[in-house]
Amino acid sequence: MPRLMGVDIPSEKKTVFSLQYLYGVGSRVARELCHKAGVDPMGKARDLHEDELARIAALLDKDYVAEGQLRRQVAQNISRLKDIGSYRGLRHRRGLPVRGQRTRTNARTRKGPKKTVAGKKGVKDLK
Repeated sequence: MPRLMGVDIPSEKKTVFSLQYLYGVGSRVARELCHKAGVDPMGKARDLHEDELARIAALLDKDYVAEGQLRRQVAQNISRLKDIGSYRGLRHRRGLPVRGQRTRTNARTRKGPKKTVAGKKGVKDLK
């Protein structure tokens, strides 16, 4: 398996799809990397030589923010929002949706599994 920026990319897939296993590298950036590095995007990743991997790694370092550096940048942005006490920071802190989605129903991904609360007493129980 070829290794780029500390990540093993799948060797059986085409190069352009294998590069997308890196955090921050999508289809457009993967195509650009292959073009700039002079690598065949439709060739298998296992066929990449060491010099081609080195060229791709150099391009990633120089022109793009990806993998650990991007993760760190995103985490710093979120912590900055939390520190200044913005609305988005509070939503992050509480683990609720940040981008204006409804929370009365849905939002289970952010809120986690349902926590059932005891309901009101019925009319029959009052007599």
